[in-house]
Order: sequence, then C-alpha cells, then structure tokens
Amino acid sequence: MDTTAPKKNDPYASLRFPEFNYYLVIRFALVFALAMQFAIIEWKVYEISKDPFSLGLIGLAEVIPAVLLAPFAGHMVDKREKRGMLLYCVIAYLFISSGLFLLTWDRAVAGVSKHWVLNLIYLLVFLGGIVRAYTSPSNFTLMSLLVPRELYANASTWSSSAWQIGGVLGPALGGLFIHWFGVHWSMLMVVFIFLAPLYSLLKIKPKPVYYKPKGESFVTGLTEGMRFVWKTKVVLNAMALDMFAVLFGGAVAMLPAFATDVLHVGSLGYGLLRSAPAVGALVTMFILAHKPLVNKPGIKLLAAVFGFGLTIILFGLSTSFYLSMFALLISGALDGISVIIRQTILQLKTPDDMRGRVASVSSMFVGSSNELGAFESGFMARAMGLVPSVVFGGCVTLGVVITTYIISPAMRKLDLKP
Repeated sequence: MDTTAPKKNDPYASLRFPEFNYYLVIRFALVFALAMQFAIIEWKVYEISKDPFSLGLIGLAEVIPAVLLAPFAGHMVDKREKRGMLLYCVIAYLFISSGLFLLTWDRAVAGVSKHWVLNLIYLLVFLGGIVRAYTSPSNFTLMSLLVPRELYANASTWSSSAWQIGGVLGPALGGLFIHWFGVHWSMLMVVFIFLAPLYSLLKIKPKPVYYKPKGESFVTGLTEGMRFVWKTKVVLNAMALDMFAVLFGGAVAMLPAFATDVLHVGSLGYGLLRSAPAVGALVTMFILAHKPLVNKPGIKLLAAVFGFGLTIILFGLSTSFYLSMFALLISGALDGISVIIRQTILQLKTPDDMRGRVASVSSMFVGSSNELGAFESGFMARAMGLVPSVVFGGCVTLGVVITTYIISPAMRKLDLKP
C-alpha cells in the first residue's frame, strides 16, 4: 500500500491508491452483474407466472441461505485471506449465472415444463445466496486493507457509491437489454460482466490476516460479531434503521408488476424506471465525495430514510410514468446517503480482527433486507393488492424513522470523525 500522506479534505484521496481503484471496479461490477441478473430473472419469472408473489419467492430463495450461513461465513472470512475468498466467490457466481443463462434459453429447456424451469431458477438463486454469505464479509473486510484508517470515510463514500450505482444501473440496463435483445442474450451479458471483477481481483495482492485465536469456543467465535453489534448502539441502530426501511420500502421488487399492470409501459418502461434511482445515486456520489457528511450525520441519516419512505408512498400512489420516475430518482439519492453513512459507521467502529463477523451481521440484517423486502412486498401485494402494499410499506418506514429518533440519542449525536 502506498503510504504517502493524503492531502487534507482531498475528495479523491482514496483513489490515489491503485489497489483501491481495482477494488472499486470489483465493487461496481459485482453488484452491477448481480443486480442486472436479479432484474432479468424477476422479469422472466413474472413472465412465466404472472403472479407478484412469485417475485417475492425469488428474494426468499436467496435470503434463506445468506442469513443462515452468515455467522459461519463471517467467522471463516476473519480467519482466511480476504482477496482469495472473494476470488472463489466470483468464480462461483460465474457458474451460477451460466446456469441461469441456460434456463432462459428456450432451446435448452425445450420439453421442460414451466413449473420445473421456475424451480430450477429458484434453486440457482438459492445457491447464489450461499455464495453471497461469503461475498459480503470478504468484500467489506478487503476495503479496510487497501487504504489507511484516516481515509475510511472517504473510501466508504466511493465504495458505497460504486455499490449504489451498480445496484441501480444493473437493473436499469437489464430492463433495457430485455427490450433490445431479449432475456436470453441479456443473461449472457451478465456472464461476461463477471469477468471484470475476476480480472481486477488478480491485480490485487494477497493481504495479511489479522485474526488472532483467543481460545474461545467455536460457538463463541461465531456469535462474537452479534455481541459486538448489540453492545455498540450506534452500529445497531444504523443497521436496524436501514433494515426496516428497505424491508418495508421494497417497492422496487414490484417494478415488473407496476410496469406491466399499473403504468402499462412494458419492458422499455421497466428499464427506464429501474434507471431512475441511478441518476439520484450519481448525484449523491459527487456531492458527498466533495462535501462529506461531517455535521450531524445521524440526523441526516434519519432525514434521508424518512424522505425515502415518502418517495415510496408517492411511487405507490402514482399512475403517471414520469411522476413514478421522479419518485424513484429521489429515492435513489436518499438511499445513497443512508448507505454511505452506514458503511462509514461500520468501517470506523469495527476492530480489524472482527470485520468479517460484523460484516456478516450487517449482511444478515441489512444486506438481506432487500430480498426479505421483496418477499414481504410480494406477500402483501397478494394480501392487500399491489398499490396498497407499497403505500403501506412506505408508511411503516416513516414510523420506523420516528421511533428511532425518539429512542436513540446515540444516533442523534452521531460523530463520524475517525
């Protein structure tokens, strides 16, 4: 690692470390490919089933192994070399995406019933959840080994922005590619995109392992990350706030249904709706890279999540394609703010030898909230109707923010100085 002292208030300080630039490629391309894959599979599953609940089952299939394996995966990542662990994860994703590519190829599944095609898709998504349990802590821990501690906030801004932009551009282009090339060839593009993080990982040198055996039992080692999060209230509150906001505000999971049955804009409109949050995320990245959230970041986090809930309500009530686009654009900007603050909190408050386990706890309660939110949205859409379920989720998000503001003085007084 280059140890040259960074300039004060340099918004590009972390980008002056070459390996961190490769890390950003990994961060962006990995999330971009997975998000694009998820959007394509969502469209394919809804095309086959015509049931919003089936969209929720996709999220459930991924989140079950991701949550169940998270404590074990975090413990293993802390004890292993991080770059190598992430390399194995990317290779596994390549095989899974290749399988999904075959399942979307009509010639390959000729003679196979739609029921079995759906089940095989769910199976591969389930396997992806297993890989994800190891990917999240490996990714989180690797970043802290590429830049000095005083640059964690700056690096988290760039890392979170790369994640956010990849997470929204992937589905956006996924929808557009479906319109232009069809589901099958769009999935082939996902397979090729996974080659970018594979190449970038090979450009990063193996990193030291800071884990030191303490003589604790295996079970104690697994649960230490949970105990640390429980005792560190700022970390706990930030995770809980983000988790419930995404869990109940998961309107994006229902976009195939909204595009088809509410807004009547087809696959092209679906792609444009998916692209709207990307614009907001881009604006967030450039603003926060130059103007870090130094003053009252806790209040700003609460305000961002509250605004996110309002945009979800607006999206749910809208019958105008352009108003829906606007609501999703603002939601992307606000979600980007919350992600950057939460990632900075985790990087600054977590000891080096526990990063894998703490990241796994974050993956369990925050990273998995997208998929649980998709399942919740699908379930509520079947029970309440599509539009009422989204509005209800936005209202719950507002309630969570208000509750957090009242019961968490640590969040209101949050300071992100290293």
